[in-house]
Amino acid sequence: MSSVRPRAGTRSEAVRPFEVTNRTVLAIAVPMTLAYLSTPLLGLVDTAVIGQLGDAALIGGIALGGVLFDLVFTSFNFLRSGTTGLTAQAVGAGEGKEERAVLFRAGLLALGLGLAVVLLHLPILTAGLAVMGGSDAVKEATTTYFSIRALSAPLALMNYAYLGWFIGRGQAVTALALQTGLNGLNIALSVWFVLGLGWGVAGVAGATVLAELATALTGTLLAARALKGRPLPSRVRIFNAARFKRMLALNRDILVRSFALVFAFAFFTSRSAIQGDTILAANAILQKLFLLASYFLDGLATAAEQLAGRAVGARYRPAFDKALRLSLIWGFVLAGLAAVLFLLGGPALIAAMTTAEDVRAAALIYLPWAAATPVLAVLAFQMDGVFIGATWSRDMRNMMLVSLALFVAAYVVLFPVLGNHGLWLAFSLFLAARGGTLLAISRRRAAETFA
Repeated sequence: MSSVRPRAGTRSEAVRPFEVTNRTVLAIAVPMTLAYLSTPLLGLVDTAVIGQLGDAALIGGIALGGVLFDLVFTSFNFLRSGTTGLTAQAVGAGEGKEERAVLFRAGLLALGLGLAVVLLHLPILTAGLAVMGGSDAVKEATTTYFSIRALSAPLALMNYAYLGWFIGRGQAVTALALQTGLNGLNIALSVWFVLGLGWGVAGVAGATVLAELATALTGTLLAARALKGRPLPSRVRIFNAARFKRMLALNRDILVRSFALVFAFAFFTSRSAIQGDTILAANAILQKLFLLASYFLDGLATAAEQLAGRAVGARYRPAFDKALRLSLIWGFVLAGLAAVLFLLGGPALIAAMTTAEDVRAAALIYLPWAAATPVLAVLAFQMDGVFIGATWSRDMRNMMLVSLALFVAAYVVLFPVLGNHGLWLAFSLFLAARGGTLLAISRRRAAETFA
């Protein structure tokens, strides 16, 4: 079997038709886009409040600590996306008991992994500091930040599970409330703890712990309300070996895919660095433009996850095809608008992000590449959403690895000839290959799934 799909007998054989419209897609995409956009704002505020203390080591400390946590939580992001796909399929199949059991399995997995992070946070911290370095003052600040924030790991991973479950049920507004509530409270507490109480780096980390705790409690209350009046899944169903194995296999494939994606961006950054500080800074600024566009594409990809998963559970091919088509149309519309915005407003954005004239000049040279990335990445984002929702995770993992190999090979061939243009061209091929390969095999996978 080439991907993680329901075995015969694990889903109802009945077809459960439902309609997919532009409104259906946007009802999920718009709230989730707003939710995702609140995340970078939190990072900016944390840096800004620490910056008011006038100590560069403190800024460096939360920057390094943030990178370590990004790596750790990227490893466990499958708890969000995997839970979305499995929940959506249960909703589509009308299997209420399984829908509820998915939440319990994801919650148990989140608590177990979160406690492991707490117990192993010192070795993780030691390894991270050994790799990333930094002055003694920066390392001290990073240690303070990481040691406190590590306490939030079980709570943060539980919030991943809640977020995925509500998205899988199609409750995007509830997911929006949880995500924006988490980030909004975190921002407010950071400002109070650092600027009001003078707690420094410990205040930023403590704010995150308390915000994750409040969000986990809120998620628990909302989930309890959703479960009210419905029979809870039995212990036998929750710990069903086949279904737990399926969840773990899905999560394993998403984990490999996520690490490959992180490696691709790290490779791009490292190949930028060997070209000197000016090119490194210019490419970093231009990648910020792509990351900004990615928040909008992520919202549509989330809509594709829920609707594709629901269609697979419902065994209703027309809904699947329409969800794919509409999410791609809206994705290309948004990506095209972003490309035009970057081309027209890019010089002003670059000027706002740096005062260094050499960096500005270099960034303007390569701006067209950055402007093209949203359009090139549409298929990658949307097809990732479709394949996660349909739980065709093995295909998604394999095509990511194929695309990554193409990226590295293209760089080896193009960089000696074209320099930084060659690096951007290789990265563009990587983005296009991710989506193109998945689209090429999606029709065959759909024919098998809906047969």
